[in-house]
Amino acid sequence: MTSVKTCLSALLLVLAPLGAAAQQATSVPDAAAPDAPVETPVEESVFWTGETPDLDSFLWEKRPVVVFADTPNDPQYRRQIENLQERPAELLDRDVIVLTDTDPAASGPLRRKLRPRGFNVVLIDKNGQVTLRKPQPLTVRELSATIDKTPLRRQELQERRLLQ
Repeated sequence: MTSVKTCLSALLLVLAPLGAAAQQATSVPDAAAPDAPVETPVEESVFWTGETPDLDSFLWEKRPVVVFADTPNDPQYRRQIENLQERPAELLDRDVIVLTDTDPAASGPLRRKLRPRGFNVVLIDKNGQVTLRKPQPLTVRELSATIDKTPLRRQELQERRLLQ
C-alpha cells in the first residue's frame, strides 16, 4: 500500500506544476478492508497548486521555494521540478512550499516582488527574507543544507528536541 501511495503522490507532484488549477488530493483504499469506506488521510504535498498566493500569507508558517522560468518547457525548470520531487519528505520536514511561475508575460505577484530573469530559484525563509537565489537548478540536499544553516531552523530543531 505504501508503494501505491508513493506512486500516486509522485504522480500528483508531476501534474501539479504543469498547470493544475486547484488543490488536488488522493485517497487510497485500505487493502485490509476492501469493503470499508475510503477515509485515508491525504498526504501533504510540497507543491502549491492553487492560485498564486501573496508571499506574506506564508510568513512564520512556510518556507517558500519559488521556481521561475520563461516557459514550463525550460530544461532547467523541468530538472528543478524533478529534483524537488525526488525527496519531498525532507522538504515537508522543513516546512517548504514550492511555488512556480512560468509565465513572464503575466507579471504576477511573485515576479513583481522577486524580479527574476529567466530561470531562477528563490528560497525565502519563514521571516520573509530571501535566503538563497540561484540561476541554476538545486538539489533537495542543497536546499536542505541552506535551510538548516538558518537561525530559524536551528531554533525549530532545538525546540523540537526540548519537546521530545
